[in-house]
Amino acid sequence: MKGGGERVSNYCRFDSQLLTAFTSSLYVAGLVSTFFASSVTARCGRRPSMIVAGVAIIAGAAIGGSAVHISMLILGRVLLGVGLGFGNQAVPLYLSEMAPPLRRGAFSNGFQLCVGLGSLAAQLVNFGTEKIKGGWGWRVSLAVAAVPAVFLAVGAVFLPETPNSLVQQGKDRDEVRDLLRKIRGGGTDSKWVEDEVDDMVAAARSSSSKVTAWRGLKMMVSKRRYRPQLVMAVMIPFFQQVTGINAIAFYAPVLLRTVGMGESAALLAVVAKQTVGVGATLASMFAVDRFGRRTLFLAGGSQMLVSQVLIGGIMASQLGDDGEVSKACAVALITLIGVYQAGFGWSWGPLGWLVPSEIFPLEVRSAGQSIAVAVNFLLTTAVAQSFLAMLCHMKAGIFFFFAAWLVTMTVFVYLFLPETKGLPIEHVERLWAHHWFWKRFVARE
Repeated sequence: MKGGGERVSNYCRFDSQLLTAFTSSLYVAGLVSTFFASSVTARCGRRPSMIVAGVAIIAGAAIGGSAVHISMLILGRVLLGVGLGFGNQAVPLYLSEMAPPLRRGAFSNGFQLCVGLGSLAAQLVNFGTEKIKGGWGWRVSLAVAAVPAVFLAVGAVFLPETPNSLVQQGKDRDEVRDLLRKIRGGGTDSKWVEDEVDDMVAAARSSSSKVTAWRGLKMMVSKRRYRPQLVMAVMIPFFQQVTGINAIAFYAPVLLRTVGMGESAALLAVVAKQTVGVGATLASMFAVDRFGRRTLFLAGGSQMLVSQVLIGGIMASQLGDDGEVSKACAVALITLIGVYQAGFGWSWGPLGWLVPSEIFPLEVRSAGQSIAVAVNFLLTTAVAQSFLAMLCHMKAGIFFFFAAWLVTMTVFVYLFLPETKGLPIEHVERLWAHHWFWKRFVARE
């Protein structure tokens, strides 16, 4: 009920501009900072960006946890966003470049696994702090973000730079070869190491001069031979967000409370959902290099599509503007959200980060990753700003809205994304010249 006795629809109970502004401030900061992170990553290497990410998140967690008014909370969120901008720019590139070609999918999907584990830990913390008396549990929830950030910042100090980045910076070939031999293991055939170094050097020489991040962005937009990668850098993160995952991830407790669950029960259900997602992402690490990226995209997209349609159907038929759904329907919704989370966890979740990190030539890799990260943040911000209002106005139709996008993205992958499994990262760009559609752009330049 609003003031004056006005009745509020179940779908509009949590439509708060302050909540959406607080949620979105992190992603706006990440969107802006990723372009600065691109320059640092290209000029100085992947490690410095990872260190900056850790330090920014530590600062943001400290300010948020000690906040005494809303401006401090938002400042803390902004610093967390800066950390995410630098981290999402550098970490996927680091993993893709350090991984052996035949296991690159598994290594890179570890990024999403850690994101899922972090989200699960956050939900467990929220579930625990919600029971703290005195109303200060939220400070613990915000402050503990510093814990993984310390591991990131300190760990990055002791990690080696990627061989690809060292070549890009003009380091000595012998130094790069020795590092790569150490990374690949002492028993690795020296010819394989030499061939891999040759690929990196050839990729670095393919550009007439050192390419800055900003010049790389211009090249991506202006040169036809980068058109396939540019389209993927935009469309894959775009599709990742319009699966509806962040709508459910941000507001799953709100959504479950909408159907009548109590706050503690809703948080516990979200913990269970996140556990399913982590398990699915772990499974994808074993499957991605065996079955390929396309297979997981297509199967996971179909699984999410069916789940979204069924969730929307139950909500439309069982939940009106007043009242609650039955316990059986609430259980069915929780189960379907779990099925949906599993589909995302072994397809668009990890692959939405893996594919953009492995498709770019070395000279524009940092710039291309910045585009992918920026689109991800832009769409995340849009979803965060609009989901509660869309839920209020579209009601159960919002789930059919996301289902329509799932159909679109599944068709897109089937028609336009070539398979990249097992290829050395510096060979992936050769795929486009043999693709039925993209070859017209690559061959003409």
